[in-house]
Amino acid sequence: MNVKKIKKARMGTLLGGTSAITWGIDTVIIGIIIASTPFKQNVLLAPIIAAFMHDFFSALWISILMIVKGEFKNVLKLLKTKSGAILVLGGLAGGPLAMTSYFLSIQYVGVTYAASISSIFPGIGALLAFLFLKEKARKKTWVGVFLSIVGVTILAYSPSDVTVDRHFYIGILFALGAAIFWGLEGVISDWGMKGKEVVPLYAVNIRQMTSALCYGLLIVPFLHGHHFALQVASSNIVWIIVIAGLLGTANYSLYYTSIHLIGTAKGQSLNNTYVFWAIVTEMIFIGTPISLQFAIGALIVILGSILVTGNLKKGPEWPLATNGVVNH
Repeated sequence: MNVKKIKKARMGTLLGGTSAITWGIDTVIIGIIIASTPFKQNVLLAPIIAAFMHDFFSALWISILMIVKGEFKNVLKLLKTKSGAILVLGGLAGGPLAMTSYFLSIQYVGVTYAASISSIFPGIGALLAFLFLKEKARKKTWVGVFLSIVGVTILAYSPSDVTVDRHFYIGILFALGAAIFWGLEGVISDWGMKGKEVVPLYAVNIRQMTSALCYGLLIVPFLHGHHFALQVASSNIVWIIVIAGLLGTANYSLYYTSIHLIGTAKGQSLNNTYVFWAIVTEMIFIGTPISLQFAIGALIVILGSILVTGNLKKGPEWPLATNGVVNH
């Protein structure tokens, strides 16, 4: 490996690890937002509106950055290409579908469980890549998938003599839903970023705009949630959401750039450690206790994810782009 490749690998590793820190902190802030006024006054709409406003402000932050850099026109041009269309699909999977599931999971089971269980998304991404992209995987990858399932089982298990609210299992299902859609987003977005003229920040801009527009034009109106969204926007909590949106932008910018530099497998592996930072942040600033069962389950999930993402063999190359358009 030459010096240039080594520097590229180090930078990708640094950015991937930093993305995990930003998303871990963002996850805790999301939990605080959902548990605050006025969100706690409307339990049904709270996760949807919180997810919408989070991605709206995130889209606003990244769009402002692109405008300041004079590159927003390039983002709009990319939208007209096949690569752009693929990134829109990735945005739908990772935005409205995954984020809504994740926010609902946080509401039902809290930050620690939501973050830990949804962290199996690299394993799901590996399975989807194996099934649909024909990427080969070593035996250790399948061991990692198995460990991820075991870890989630340990996290979700409750002895028969302990009464668990039914919302707990609903929250577990939503966390698994977030993992599935994030795994799908990784596969789709990696495909979309293969075009030579697809800059990671452009992809993030398209991802966040797609999510915000889908919420604002389809989901929120369907649920008649505009009035509640305006109520939240006029409250003091909106400034916390603005900060959360900034952290979300930082996470995806670092995450997508890491993928671009060192590949999806390693990028996902590094980003997946957000569960550790979410738990640490909650322990330090909120004082959330951690049980032995939870610690064991979380460690097994993380180990499984590392095995999954760190042992993928090189799969078939995607067709390169010509004039910014992926050839399919």
